[in-house]
Amino acid sequence: MMVGRKRRADAGSGASIEDQAIWRRLVARLHRFAGDGRGEDHLHNAFIRLQLYQRDKPVHDPVGFVIHAARNSAIDEFRRNRFYEAAPGLRGFIEEADATPLADEQLIARQRLERLRAGIDRLPDRTRAIFVAHRLEHRKYREIAQDFHISISAVEKHIARASLFLAQWSEGW
Repeated sequence: MMVGRKRRADAGSGASIEDQAIWRRLVARLHRFAGDGRGEDHLHNAFIRLQLYQRDKPVHDPVGFVIHAARNSAIDEFRRNRFYEAAPGLRGFIEEADATPLADEQLIARQRLERLRAGIDRLPDRTRAIFVAHRLEHRKYREIAQDFHISISAVEKHIARASLFLAQWSEGW
């Protein structure tokens, strides 16, 4: 797993995705751009996309990849929200229409959920606790960092490791 090691954007610049100063600047930029207070989430999702993309293809500029993927994530969310604001009754209609999955879909979903639970159980205790606090309890990185007496960067790395492990663990399901 490459999460713990530094990845260089290019040999000359010395810019690393995991550099705390760069990460903070990117989060701040996304907060300003998206205006939804979810900059960390967009950036985290982009980092996971980078990890998954790099399995098959080399990325010559990881920092640029993450910036563009995070920006696109914020744009997509903005467009989704704007669409539902323009047609408020449509959201309820869509949710009602999709509310009852077919029996085979329910079985597959249960199997995937069990697979995910098994994967979460395989995570190291601390990583599992941090991942659950963020993804299931919807707690902010700052809160988790304070509770565990670690830096926000450490929280981000735990969540990235857990997400990458679970993506690999669930592959093919």
